[in-house]
Amino acid sequence: MTTNSTASAAAGTAASPADGGAHVRLEGLSRAFGTTRALDQLSLDIAPGELVALLGPSGCGKTTALRILAGFESADSGAVQVDGRDISRVPAARRDMGMVFQSYSLFPNMTALENVGFGLRMRGKGSADRNQRAAELLDMVGLSAQARQHPHQLSGGQQQRVALARALAIEPRVLLLDEPLSALDAKVRLQLREQIRSVQQRLRTTTLFVTHDQEEALSMADRVGVMREGRLEQIAEPAELYARPATAFVAEFVGTMNRIPGQLDGEQATALGSTVPVQGDIAGLAGEVDVLVRPEGLDLAAQPGGNGIVTHRTFLGATTRVSVLLSGDVEVKVDKPSHEAAALTPGTSVQVALDGSPVLAAARS
Repeated sequence: MTTNSTASAAAGTAASPADGGAHVRLEGLSRAFGTTRALDQLSLDIAPGELVALLGPSGCGKTTALRILAGFESADSGAVQVDGRDISRVPAARRDMGMVFQSYSLFPNMTALENVGFGLRMRGKGSADRNQRAAELLDMVGLSAQARQHPHQLSGGQQQRVALARALAIEPRVLLLDEPLSALDAKVRLQLREQIRSVQQRLRTTTLFVTHDQEEALSMADRVGVMREGRLEQIAEPAELYARPATAFVAEFVGTMNRIPGQLDGEQATALGSTVPVQGDIAGLAGEVDVLVRPEGLDLAAQPGGNGIVTHRTFLGATTRVSVLLSGDVEVKVDKPSHEAAALTPGTSVQVALDGSPVLAAARS
């Protein structure tokens, strides 16, 4: 179907403008469904040509934000702007946006070519023009050979590529992707997310992508916004979001994070016998805390009488994730190069230490 670096609860700063695409701004959006507040003063800037992913658990408000931008829902307060124009009251069919759903939503009685050209047909384009445009889009998504096939003759990944081509055929100012890959198997998801990103970068279409899959968000987006209870916890480029999460929620939602008992003294934390700087929000924290550190932020070496015992290993290719049981029944995961982890068999006594990098602190769980 088609329709015409860091912030806690405010808009993120948009990236440099691209050559094409529209500038989108969501300003102070709030939306409640009964007693449930889906959005709470959400503000977000998306630069022309930028792909922004909204990431978060079910019920965090990410899909509501997308549907308000599309015009399928109305906000209780706030505004939606495209290139500086308030479109909050513009009907969905007149917003000039393309949308790709999780469920493909293709017309079963139409061929792939006819599906892609449908939006152009509704806009009065002649048969020759719309077929040429549809053929170009199918070629772009690698489906020229399937142009005359109907949806039931296509795989799920092929159907989703047709849906993408259909959304792009009308040359929308904004592309909206609502969990478009979640119904596909892992191999097809990987292939399709690379293709979506490639097409989006080629066309420079401003894009909002909603997903609950952190790997999708981090691999595809220029910036990722992590949402919680209707608010943006943080929005940043993927590398910054992973390396410098602003809050404990972001740290634990994006990637793997260890919680290790420690002590907080001002802006420093002590854990595993080391004292290191603390980053992120520590308001209201003092004394006993959990120190949050990623698997690559820990040092690990075999040592008789060390502070932990290896319980198992997970081979990840060049890296092996080693699980270690510390005193007090605290389990941590440590990433090591696989050739170094080969000798760290279950039962090995090891010494685990912080590597000296800044950590996050959270209330003791």
